[in-house]
Amino acid sequence: MGVRLTTAEALVRFLAAQKIVDSKGKTVPLFGGVFAIFGHGNVAGLGPALHAHRNTLPTLRAHNEQAMALAAVAYAKTHARRRMMACTTSIGPGATNMVTAAAVAHVNRLPVLLLPGDVFADRRPDPVLQQIENFGDAAVSANDAFRPVSRYWDRITRPEQILVSAPAALRVLLDPADCGPAVICLPQDVQAEAFDCPPEFFAERVHRIRRPQPDIDELAQTAAALKAAKKPMILVGGGVKFSGAERVLGDFAVKHGIPTADTQAGKGALAWDHPANAGALGVTGTGAANALAAEADVVLAVGTRLADFPTASRTVFRNPNLKLIQLNVGAFDAAKHGAMPFVADAREGVKALDAKLGRWKAPDAWTAKAARETRAWSRVAAKAIAPQPGLPSDAAVLGVVNRVAMDHPHVMLCAAGGLPGELHKLWRAKDSASYHLEYGFSCMGYEIAGGLGAKLAAPEREVYVLVGDGSYLMMNSEIATSVALGAKLTIVVLDNRGFGCIARLQAATGGAPFNNRLSDDHPPVDFAVHALALGAEATKVDDLAGLEDALRAAKRAKTTQVIVIDTDAKHSTGEGGAWWDVAVPDAPRTRRHRQTYLNKRRAQRRGA
Repeated sequence: MGVRLTTAEALVRFLAAQKIVDSKGKTVPLFGGVFAIFGHGNVAGLGPALHAHRNTLPTLRAHNEQAMALAAVAYAKTHARRRMMACTTSIGPGATNMVTAAAVAHVNRLPVLLLPGDVFADRRPDPVLQQIENFGDAAVSANDAFRPVSRYWDRITRPEQILVSAPAALRVLLDPADCGPAVICLPQDVQAEAFDCPPEFFAERVHRIRRPQPDIDELAQTAAALKAAKKPMILVGGGVKFSGAERVLGDFAVKHGIPTADTQAGKGALAWDHPANAGALGVTGTGAANALAAEADVVLAVGTRLADFPTASRTVFRNPNLKLIQLNVGAFDAAKHGAMPFVADAREGVKALDAKLGRWKAPDAWTAKAARETRAWSRVAAKAIAPQPGLPSDAAVLGVVNRVAMDHPHVMLCAAGGLPGELHKLWRAKDSASYHLEYGFSCMGYEIAGGLGAKLAAPEREVYVLVGDGSYLMMNSEIATSVALGAKLTIVVLDNRGFGCIARLQAATGGAPFNNRLSDDHPPVDFAVHALALGAEATKVDDLAGLEDALRAAKRAKTTQVIVIDTDAKHSTGEGGAWWDVAVPDAPRTRRHRQTYLNKRRAQRRGA
């Protein structure tokens, strides 16, 4: 005989029963909790169910639906996809506010369970408050907007359907290749309907992330390609962190004399001073990594989807005889750019490849060149972060933050604007968890919300959020949430009075200055006073020395700190980097820029 439960009660009991073996071999709850903002679409259904299980599945109150879902995404990323959170909202704008966060999770291959309320399944009171009516399809609701940005989507129209839908969502959330956001839409009447639920549905389950082993033939082809290489290179992607392959890959690179470069998601997998690490690759790359990439004849890309920034819009690899190998747990990514696919878990693939290569090493001259290029770049980077006259540059600010953070466990978190470019090439990452960039979707507004998620996932670390004034103004509400939850953040706001990064791009592509920066007569925004009003402790500093003093004081503080500093909007680090394909209009004003653009496009590699 089943247990009489509402749909909402059955789902919450199911989620609370899920466990996982973490990276240290410890069995822990799979879900760290549920972010909830209640409305008429979920307060009477999911609300009581969450209240009843608040001791085993904590409910956290946020201030913005997009922000809480972004925090959940950052939580999963900080846990390298081994733990996650769920988010519930009412119908209408509460639900659609989470669509952007779902896109962030989808692009970055991160697990988050979204539980938006939905309109009545029985349609008796239609149209209800906040209902979207499709004139030609009565089955459509606002939640259909999640379909293109979710890896699993369902709408529960009968209570018994949750018995199939919830485990199916878990399969996607835990699958190393298909991982991404799962959306289960919950009509408000169905949430409250009871049914006889089989007890085994909410029996405890302990999950483990599977590790697909390499195909024998693909392994042999990869080993043969590397053994024939004269100038091999490894590109480290975020999949290295998700697999826990950092040490194995670092040892492999040193043993076989192969220099490495990293994507934004992969940065930190090898410490900044690791002997094989040549730094960032691509548009935001180091001079060392980009110079090596230009000559490389074999590139082993590990756990990356090879987006346009690390590949410099397919121009960073210039050797006409290049062999590109994609070691990836997902066949979808392994086949990109016409690569030789090597489908496997990153750690298991590298271990198998190491055994296959035996004592083979890259030519000593190539390994030595990589070391020289890396040393030369270190000198360039040191100069880039040094103080200069006038307003400090972004690079100088992050240099101070980096220096202060290095003596204790930390997470540096950022997402959009000009800062990611400076961070990728200049930040010295200590370990895998210390560098947290959302650059797959480059979502402005992720920073503070993401900092909250990272702090909830790693309370033992200091979390430094670097955010421009533009992103701060887009989303800052979770400062109040961090204070309420006792999740201390140190937020550094770099104020260049607008969207400085895009203003520079506008000028570089021949555009007139327009609609990006605040005019000189626009009254300044007092970010410190604003942060104080949200409950944080805040100060504005006048220079880099004041910034360092404030950061050191922030380490001793118990609650969220906001430090504001004015920065130079026009300055960015010119050294390093590579071309980025941004289309330039074929118009009289931009003709010269258009011709330069077309010349660059001729260097693009063609491929799948």
